[in-house]
Amino acid sequence: MALSQIEMARVPITEGIFTSLGDEAQLVGGRCAACGMVTFPSQGSCPRCASTDMAEHLLPRRGRLWAWTTQNYPPPSPPYAGPTGRDFAPFGIGYVELGDDVRVETRLTEADPDALSTGMEMALTLIPLRTDEDGNEVVTFAFEPVA
Repeated sequence: MALSQIEMARVPITEGIFTSLGDEAQLVGGRCAACGMVTFPSQGSCPRCASTDMAEHLLPRRGRLWAWTTQNYPPPSPPYAGPTGRDFAPFGIGYVELGDDVRVETRLTEADPDALSTGMEMALTLIPLRTDEDGNEVVTFAFEPVA
């Protein structure tokens, strides 16, 4: 089989952070059964009331941009494991408010701060981050402006 015919496997950046690698993926958070607080990522205990009665809670795929900036240099490694040097490209980062549940710190698909505005609608997407040592495409979540 020719190298061009070999399809690279896609793997999540970490297990359990989103539901699937498909177009309808959702972020997986947690909801406290005692006080109702939603967290992302999911946690073993509630940061508000300390209850350990946490249940999986799927977050909405759309939200509103709350705040943003541009990352113009590679973050420290670890934990960052993406492109560096000449392969690094600036990217947007921000907070997206998902309903009344939670604000998610996230990568944005748009890096130009002039193309973003407070309250604009954003949608979850999965994007390639890097290739791992086994040749798999590692994907992470990001939010993109809704046209």
